[in-house]
Amino acid sequence: MLPLYKKYWRTIFDIGLIVLTVYLVMLLFSTLYQLAAPVFLSFFVFLLIEPLARFLNRKGLGKPFASAISVLLFLILLLGSLFGAGLLVTTQILNFQENLPRYTHVVQENFTQLTIYLQNKIDTLPPDITTKVNGYFTNATNILSAWLVTFFKYMVGVLGSFSSFMAHFGIAIILAFFLSMEIKDWRQIAHDKMPKTIKTAYAFIQGNVFKAIGSYLKAQLILISITFAIVLVGLFILRTGNEITMALVCAVFDVLPLLGVATILIPWIVYLFIVGQTSLAIGLIVLLAVVLIVRQLLEPRITGNSIGVSSAFLMLSFVILSSSAFGVAGLILAPILLILVKELLTQGYLQKWIFLPKEEFIVSPFASGRESAEPTEADDPDQTSGDVASRSNT
Repeated sequence: MLPLYKKYWRTIFDIGLIVLTVYLVMLLFSTLYQLAAPVFLSFFVFLLIEPLARFLNRKGLGKPFASAISVLLFLILLLGSLFGAGLLVTTQILNFQENLPRYTHVVQENFTQLTIYLQNKIDTLPPDITTKVNGYFTNATNILSAWLVTFFKYMVGVLGSFSSFMAHFGIAIILAFFLSMEIKDWRQIAHDKMPKTIKTAYAFIQGNVFKAIGSYLKAQLILISITFAIVLVGLFILRTGNEITMALVCAVFDVLPLLGVATILIPWIVYLFIVGQTSLAIGLIVLLAVVLIVRQLLEPRITGNSIGVSSAFLMLSFVILSSSAFGVAGLILAPILLILVKELLTQGYLQKWIFLPKEEFIVSPFASGRESAEPTEADDPDQTSGDVASRSNT
Protein backbone atom coordinates (compact mmCIF):
# COMPACT_ATOMS: atom_id res chain seq x y z
CA MET A 1 0.00 0.00 0.00
CA LEU A 2 2.85 2.39 0.74
CA PRO A 3 4.12 2.49 -2.90
CA LEU A 4 0.56 3.17 -4.01
CA TYR A 5 0.26 6.12 -1.63
CA LYS A 6 3.66 7.42 -2.71
CA LYS A 7 2.60 7.31 -6.33
CA TYR A 8 -0.89 8.79 -5.92
CA TRP A 9 -0.60 11.06 -2.89
CA ARG A 10 -0.59 14.18 -5.03
CA THR A 11 -3.59 12.96 -7.04
CA ILE A 12 -5.53 12.18 -3.85
CA PHE A 13 -4.63 15.59 -2.43
CA ASP A 14 -5.76 17.45 -5.57
CA ILE A 15 -9.08 15.57 -5.82
CA GLY A 16 -9.68 16.00 -2.08
CA LEU A 17 -9.04 19.72 -2.35
CA ILE A 18 -11.57 20.06 -5.20
CA VAL A 19 -14.17 17.98 -3.32
CA LEU A 20 -13.61 20.06 -0.16
CA THR A 21 -14.03 23.28 -2.14
CA VAL A 22 -17.29 22.04 -3.68
CA TYR A 23 -18.56 20.92 -0.26
CA LEU A 24 -17.74 24.27 1.36
CA VAL A 25 -19.44 26.17 -1.49
CA MET A 26 -22.58 24.04 -1.17
CA LEU A 27 -22.54 24.35 2.62
CA LEU A 28 -22.20 28.12 2.34
CA PHE A 29 -25.03 28.31 -0.20
CA SER A 30 -27.24 26.07 1.95
CA THR A 31 -26.64 28.20 5.04
CA LEU A 32 -27.22 31.46 3.18
CA TYR A 33 -30.37 30.04 1.56
CA GLN A 34 -31.80 29.20 4.98
CA LEU A 35 -30.96 32.67 6.27
CA ALA A 36 -31.99 34.68 3.21
CA ALA A 37 -34.15 32.57 0.91
CA PRO A 38 -36.04 35.61 -0.51
CA VAL A 39 -32.75 37.10 -1.76
CA PHE A 40 -31.92 33.99 -3.79
CA LEU A 41 -35.48 33.68 -5.05
CA SER A 42 -35.40 37.33 -6.12
CA PHE A 43 -32.65 36.53 -8.65
CA PHE A 44 -34.89 33.88 -10.18
CA VAL A 45 -37.82 36.31 -10.41
CA PHE A 46 -35.45 38.94 -11.81
CA LEU A 47 -34.48 36.60 -14.66
CA LEU A 48 -38.17 36.24 -15.52
CA ILE A 49 -39.17 39.91 -15.43
CA GLU A 50 -36.00 41.57 -16.73
CA PRO A 51 -36.35 40.69 -20.46
CA LEU A 52 -39.70 42.52 -20.71
CA ALA A 53 -38.48 45.40 -18.56
CA ARG A 54 -35.38 45.79 -20.75
CA PHE A 55 -37.52 45.66 -23.90
CA LEU A 56 -39.88 48.36 -22.62
CA ASN A 57 -36.92 50.46 -21.52
CA ARG A 58 -35.41 50.29 -25.01
CA LYS A 59 -38.74 51.48 -26.42
CA GLY A 60 -38.40 54.72 -24.45
CA LEU A 61 -40.19 53.87 -21.20
CA GLY A 62 -38.38 54.74 -17.98
CA LYS A 63 -36.79 51.81 -16.21
CA PRO A 64 -38.89 52.15 -13.00
CA PHE A 65 -42.12 52.12 -15.04
CA ALA A 66 -40.84 49.31 -17.26
CA SER A 67 -39.93 47.21 -14.21
CA ALA A 68 -43.28 47.95 -12.58
CA ILE A 69 -45.20 46.87 -15.71
CA SER A 70 -43.12 43.70 -15.98
CA VAL A 71 -43.71 42.82 -12.31
CA LEU A 72 -47.44 43.55 -12.67
CA LEU A 73 -47.77 41.22 -15.68
CA PHE A 74 -45.78 38.57 -13.84
CA LEU A 75 -48.13 38.82 -10.85
CA ILE A 76 -51.19 38.61 -13.11
CA LEU A 77 -49.89 35.45 -14.78
CA LEU A 78 -48.84 33.92 -11.44
CA LEU A 79 -52.12 34.68 -9.68
CA GLY A 80 -54.09 33.56 -12.73
CA SER A 81 -52.26 30.23 -12.75
CA LEU A 82 -52.81 29.76 -9.01
CA PHE A 83 -56.47 30.71 -9.34
CA GLY A 84 -56.97 28.26 -12.22
CA ALA A 85 -55.23 25.48 -10.32
CA GLY A 86 -57.26 26.24 -7.20
CA LEU A 87 -60.48 26.26 -9.21
CA LEU A 88 -59.69 22.86 -10.73
CA VAL A 89 -58.79 21.38 -7.34
CA THR A 90 -61.91 22.84 -5.70
CA THR A 91 -64.12 21.48 -8.48
CA GLN A 92 -62.65 18.02 -8.11
CA ILE A 93 -63.02 18.12 -4.32
CA LEU A 94 -66.69 19.08 -4.61
CA ASN A 95 -67.20 16.36 -7.22
CA PHE A 96 -65.52 13.83 -4.94
CA GLN A 97 -67.68 14.99 -2.02
CA GLU A 98 -70.85 14.44 -4.06
CA ASN A 99 -69.76 10.97 -5.16
CA LEU A 100 -68.33 9.96 -1.78
CA PRO A 101 -71.51 8.12 -0.61
CA ARG A 102 -71.50 6.08 -3.83
CA TYR A 103 -67.81 5.28 -3.46
CA THR A 104 -68.35 4.29 0.16
CA HIS A 105 -71.27 2.05 -0.78
CA VAL A 106 -69.21 0.30 -3.47
CA VAL A 107 -66.29 -0.27 -1.09
CA GLN A 108 -68.60 -1.61 1.62
CA GLU A 109 -70.27 -4.04 -0.79
CA ASN A 110 -66.95 -5.36 -2.05
CA PHE A 111 -65.61 -5.63 1.48
CA THR A 112 -68.72 -7.53 2.60
CA GLN A 113 -68.43 -9.98 -0.28
CA LEU A 114 -64.75 -10.45 0.43
CA THR A 115 -65.45 -11.03 4.11
CA ILE A 116 -68.11 -13.69 3.34
CA TYR A 117 -65.79 -15.43 0.88
CA LEU A 118 -62.87 -15.43 3.33
CA GLN A 119 -65.11 -16.63 6.16
CA ASN A 120 -66.20 -19.63 4.13
CA LYS A 121 -62.61 -20.43 3.29
CA ILE A 122 -61.31 -19.86 6.81
CA ASP A 123 -63.85 -22.27 8.30
CA THR A 124 -62.27 -25.10 6.31
CA LEU A 125 -58.71 -24.28 7.45
CA PRO A 126 -56.95 -25.64 10.56
CA PRO A 127 -57.09 -23.34 13.63
CA ASP A 128 -53.31 -22.76 13.74
CA ILE A 129 -53.26 -21.36 10.21
CA THR A 130 -56.05 -18.95 11.09
CA THR A 131 -54.09 -17.76 14.12
CA LYS A 132 -50.96 -17.22 12.04
CA VAL A 133 -52.88 -15.30 9.38
CA ASN A 134 -54.43 -13.08 12.04
CA GLY A 135 -50.97 -12.43 13.47
CA TYR A 136 -49.58 -11.53 10.06
CA PHE A 137 -52.55 -9.23 9.47
CA THR A 138 -52.00 -7.52 12.82
CA ASN A 139 -48.33 -6.94 12.06
CA ALA A 140 -49.12 -5.62 8.61
CA THR A 141 -51.74 -3.27 10.09
CA ASN A 142 -49.25 -1.94 12.64
CA ILE A 143 -46.65 -1.34 9.95
CA LEU A 144 -49.23 0.40 7.75
CA SER A 145 -50.29 2.59 10.65
CA ALA A 146 -46.70 3.61 11.31
CA TRP A 147 -46.25 4.44 7.62
CA LEU A 148 -49.42 6.53 7.63
CA VAL A 149 -48.29 8.47 10.69
CA THR A 150 -44.93 9.16 9.04
CA PHE A 151 -46.65 10.17 5.80
CA PHE A 152 -49.00 12.60 7.54
CA LYS A 153 -46.11 14.16 9.45
CA TYR A 154 -44.28 14.55 6.16
CA MET A 155 -47.32 16.19 4.54
CA VAL A 156 -47.63 18.61 7.46
CA GLY A 157 -44.00 19.54 6.99
CA VAL A 158 -44.50 19.95 3.24
CA LEU A 159 -47.49 22.24 3.77
CA GLY A 160 -45.55 24.30 6.29
CA SER A 161 -42.60 24.55 3.90
CA PHE A 162 -44.95 25.55 1.05
CA SER A 163 -46.52 28.35 3.08
CA SER A 164 -43.08 29.58 4.09
CA PHE A 165 -41.94 29.35 0.46
CA MET A 166 -44.90 31.46 -0.72
CA ALA A 167 -44.10 34.12 1.88
CA HIS A 168 -40.47 34.18 0.76
CA PHE A 169 -41.58 34.29 -2.87
CA GLY A 170 -43.74 37.34 -2.20
CA ILE A 171 -40.78 39.16 -0.66
CA ALA A 172 -38.62 38.00 -3.57
CA ILE A 173 -40.95 39.70 -6.07
CA ILE A 174 -40.50 43.03 -4.27
CA LEU A 175 -36.72 42.58 -4.17
CA ALA A 176 -36.67 41.64 -7.87
CA PHE A 177 -38.52 44.87 -8.70
CA PHE A 178 -35.88 47.01 -6.98
CA LEU A 179 -33.08 44.91 -8.48
CA SER A 180 -34.52 45.47 -11.96
CA MET A 181 -34.50 49.24 -11.41
CA GLU A 182 -30.95 49.29 -10.03
CA ILE A 183 -29.35 46.61 -12.21
CA LYS A 184 -27.18 49.11 -14.18
CA ASP A 185 -25.71 50.52 -10.95
CA TRP A 186 -24.99 47.03 -9.59
CA ARG A 187 -23.33 45.98 -12.84
CA GLN A 188 -21.15 49.07 -12.80
CA ILE A 189 -20.13 48.41 -9.19
CA ALA A 190 -19.32 44.80 -10.04
CA HIS A 191 -17.28 45.90 -13.09
CA ASP A 192 -15.26 48.44 -11.06
CA LYS A 193 -14.85 46.66 -7.72
CA MET A 194 -14.80 42.95 -8.52
CA PRO A 195 -11.38 41.20 -8.61
CA LYS A 196 -10.14 39.98 -11.98
CA THR A 197 -10.14 36.33 -10.87
CA ILE A 198 -13.82 36.47 -9.93
CA LYS A 199 -14.62 38.23 -13.22
CA THR A 200 -12.89 35.43 -15.15
CA ALA A 201 -14.74 32.74 -13.16
CA TYR A 202 -18.08 34.50 -13.65
CA ALA A 203 -17.45 34.86 -17.40
CA PHE A 204 -16.72 31.12 -17.59
CA ILE A 205 -19.87 30.23 -15.65
CA GLN A 206 -22.02 32.65 -17.64
CA GLY A 207 -20.73 31.45 -21.00
CA ASN A 208 -20.87 27.73 -20.26
CA VAL A 209 -22.85 26.79 -17.15
CA PHE A 210 -25.80 29.21 -17.37
CA LYS A 211 -26.39 28.34 -21.01
CA ALA A 212 -26.43 24.64 -20.17
CA ILE A 213 -28.81 25.29 -17.25
CA GLY A 214 -31.22 27.00 -19.62
CA SER A 215 -31.05 23.99 -21.91
CA TYR A 216 -31.63 21.71 -18.91
CA LEU A 217 -34.75 23.59 -17.83
CA LYS A 218 -36.01 23.54 -21.41
CA ALA A 219 -35.45 19.78 -21.53
CA GLN A 220 -37.40 19.30 -18.29
CA LEU A 221 -40.27 21.38 -19.71
CA ILE A 222 -40.29 19.18 -22.82
CA LEU A 223 -40.41 16.00 -20.72
CA ILE A 224 -43.22 17.35 -18.53
CA SER A 225 -45.20 18.36 -21.62
CA ILE A 226 -44.75 14.90 -23.12
CA THR A 227 -45.91 13.28 -19.87
CA PHE A 228 -48.94 15.60 -19.69
CA ALA A 229 -49.90 14.85 -23.31
CA ILE A 230 -49.59 11.07 -22.90
CA VAL A 231 -51.58 11.00 -19.65
CA LEU A 232 -54.25 13.33 -21.06
CA VAL A 233 -54.73 11.24 -24.22
CA GLY A 234 -54.75 8.02 -22.21
CA LEU A 235 -57.34 9.29 -19.74
CA PHE A 236 -59.55 10.55 -22.57
CA ILE A 237 -59.36 7.10 -24.18
CA LEU A 238 -60.25 5.45 -20.85
CA ARG A 239 -62.98 8.06 -20.18
CA THR A 240 -62.21 8.55 -16.52
CA GLY A 241 -64.20 11.80 -16.34
CA ASN A 242 -61.49 14.03 -14.80
CA GLU A 243 -58.91 13.93 -17.56
CA ILE A 244 -57.49 17.47 -17.52
CA THR A 245 -57.18 17.71 -13.74
CA MET A 246 -55.51 14.32 -13.35
CA ALA A 247 -53.15 15.03 -16.25
CA LEU A 248 -52.14 18.33 -14.62
CA VAL A 249 -51.61 16.62 -11.25
CA CYS A 250 -49.48 13.93 -12.90
CA ALA A 251 -47.44 16.61 -14.67
CA VAL A 252 -46.85 18.43 -11.36
CA PHE A 253 -45.72 15.22 -9.65
CA ASP A 254 -43.53 14.46 -12.66
CA VAL A 255 -41.53 17.58 -11.80
CA LEU A 256 -40.84 16.43 -8.23
CA PRO A 257 -37.71 14.28 -7.78
CA LEU A 258 -38.19 10.60 -6.83
CA LEU A 259 -42.00 10.81 -7.17
CA GLY A 260 -43.34 10.93 -10.71
CA VAL A 261 -46.59 9.79 -12.26
CA ALA A 262 -46.59 6.47 -10.41
CA THR A 263 -47.30 8.31 -7.13
CA ILE A 264 -50.74 9.24 -8.51
CA LEU A 265 -51.64 6.29 -10.71
CA ILE A 266 -50.66 3.37 -8.44
CA PRO A 267 -53.06 4.27 -5.55
CA TRP A 268 -55.77 4.90 -8.14
CA ILE A 269 -55.15 1.47 -9.70
CA VAL A 270 -55.30 -0.25 -6.31
CA TYR A 271 -58.59 1.47 -5.51
CA LEU A 272 -60.09 0.41 -8.84
CA PHE A 273 -59.15 -3.22 -8.20
CA ILE A 274 -60.79 -3.01 -4.76
CA VAL A 275 -64.05 -1.65 -6.11
CA GLY A 276 -64.11 -4.15 -8.95
CA GLN A 277 -63.39 -1.85 -11.92
CA THR A 278 -60.81 -4.22 -13.32
CA SER A 279 -60.90 -3.03 -16.94
CA LEU A 280 -60.19 0.59 -16.01
CA ALA A 281 -57.44 -0.52 -13.63
CA ILE A 282 -55.77 -2.55 -16.39
CA GLY A 283 -56.07 0.44 -18.72
CA LEU A 284 -54.30 2.66 -16.15
CA ILE A 285 -51.58 0.03 -15.76
CA VAL A 286 -50.99 0.13 -19.51
CA LEU A 287 -50.96 3.95 -19.41
CA LEU A 288 -48.46 3.94 -16.53
CA ALA A 289 -46.23 1.50 -18.40
CA VAL A 290 -46.31 3.67 -21.53
CA VAL A 291 -45.43 6.82 -19.54
CA LEU A 292 -42.55 5.11 -17.72
CA ILE A 293 -41.13 3.55 -20.90
CA VAL A 294 -41.32 6.79 -22.88
CA ARG A 295 -39.81 8.69 -19.96
CA GLN A 296 -36.93 6.24 -19.60
CA LEU A 297 -36.22 6.31 -23.33
CA LEU A 298 -36.38 10.09 -23.76
CA GLU A 299 -35.00 11.41 -20.46
CA PRO A 300 -31.34 10.35 -20.91
CA ARG A 301 -31.39 11.55 -24.52
CA ILE A 302 -33.14 14.91 -24.00
CA THR A 303 -31.64 15.80 -20.61
CA GLY A 304 -28.25 14.32 -21.44
CA ASN A 305 -28.02 16.29 -24.66
CA SER A 306 -28.98 19.48 -22.85
CA ILE A 307 -26.24 19.28 -20.21
CA GLY A 308 -23.82 16.90 -21.92
CA VAL A 309 -24.34 14.05 -19.42
CA SER A 310 -26.18 11.08 -20.90
CA SER A 311 -26.08 8.84 -17.82
CA ALA A 312 -29.43 8.91 -16.01
CA PHE A 313 -27.86 6.93 -13.14
CA LEU A 314 -25.17 9.57 -12.66
CA MET A 315 -27.63 12.47 -12.75
CA LEU A 316 -30.11 10.86 -10.35
CA SER A 317 -27.38 9.72 -7.96
CA PHE A 318 -25.89 13.21 -7.89
CA VAL A 319 -29.29 14.77 -7.18
CA ILE A 320 -30.04 12.28 -4.37
CA LEU A 321 -26.66 12.79 -2.67
CA SER A 322 -26.83 16.56 -2.99
CA SER A 323 -30.41 16.87 -1.71
CA SER A 324 -29.72 14.42 1.15
CA ALA A 325 -26.70 16.41 2.30
CA PHE A 326 -27.96 19.96 1.81
CA GLY A 327 -31.77 19.77 1.45
CA VAL A 328 -33.49 22.20 -0.88
CA ALA A 329 -30.27 24.10 -1.56
CA GLY A 330 -28.58 20.87 -2.64
CA LEU A 331 -31.52 20.06 -4.91
CA ILE A 332 -31.12 23.46 -6.58
CA LEU A 333 -27.35 23.21 -6.88
CA ALA A 334 -27.15 19.58 -8.09
CA PRO A 335 -27.74 20.28 -11.82
CA ILE A 336 -25.55 23.39 -11.65
CA LEU A 337 -22.62 21.52 -10.14
CA LEU A 338 -23.00 18.61 -12.53
CA ILE A 339 -22.94 21.01 -15.47
CA LEU A 340 -19.97 22.84 -13.95
CA VAL A 341 -17.96 19.63 -13.55
CA LYS A 342 -18.79 18.65 -17.13
CA GLU A 343 -17.65 22.04 -18.46
CA LEU A 344 -14.44 21.95 -16.40
CA LEU A 345 -13.74 18.52 -17.86
CA THR A 346 -14.52 19.65 -21.41
CA GLN A 347 -12.43 22.82 -21.17
CA GLY A 348 -9.44 20.89 -19.78
CA TYR A 349 -9.31 22.50 -16.32
CA LEU A 350 -9.47 19.20 -14.43
CA GLN A 351 -6.55 17.91 -16.49
CA LYS A 352 -4.54 20.95 -15.35
CA TRP A 353 -5.65 20.90 -11.72
CA ILE A 354 -5.35 17.17 -10.93
CA PHE A 355 -1.87 15.62 -11.03
CA LEU A 356 -1.63 12.11 -12.45
CA PRO A 357 1.49 9.87 -12.60
CA LYS A 358 2.68 9.94 -16.20
CA GLU A 359 3.66 6.27 -16.21
CA GLU A 360 0.11 5.19 -15.25
CA PHE A 361 -1.85 6.68 -18.15
CA ILE A 362 -1.21 6.86 -21.87
CA VAL A 363 -4.01 9.42 -22.21
CA SER A 364 -5.25 11.44 -19.25
CA PRO A 365 -8.75 10.32 -18.13
CA PHE A 366 -9.58 14.02 -17.68
CA ALA A 367 -8.79 14.84 -21.31
CA SER A 368 -11.74 15.61 -23.56
CA GLY A 369 -12.70 13.18 -26.30
CA ARG A 370 -11.31 15.45 -29.02
CA GLU A 371 -7.97 15.77 -27.27
CA SER A 372 -7.66 12.03 -26.64
CA ALA A 373 -8.65 11.20 -30.22
CA GLU A 374 -5.99 13.42 -31.77
CA PRO A 375 -2.56 11.71 -31.65
CA THR A 376 0.42 13.81 -30.77
CA GLU A 377 4.02 13.40 -31.73
CA ALA A 378 4.82 12.17 -28.23
CA ASP A 379 2.21 9.43 -28.55
CA ASP A 380 3.75 7.98 -31.75
CA PRO A 381 7.54 7.75 -31.45
CA ASP A 382 7.91 6.03 -34.84
CA GLN A 383 6.09 8.87 -36.58
CA THR A 384 8.19 11.37 -34.68
CA SER A 385 11.47 9.70 -35.68
CA GLY A 386 10.26 9.50 -39.30
CA ASP A 387 9.46 13.20 -39.34
CA VAL A 388 12.87 14.02 -37.89
CA ALA A 389 14.59 11.84 -40.51
CA SER A 390 12.64 13.44 -43.34
CA ARG A 391 13.47 16.90 -42.10
CA SER A 392 17.18 15.98 -41.85
CA ASN A 393 17.17 14.64 -45.44
CA THR A 394 15.69 17.83 -46.76
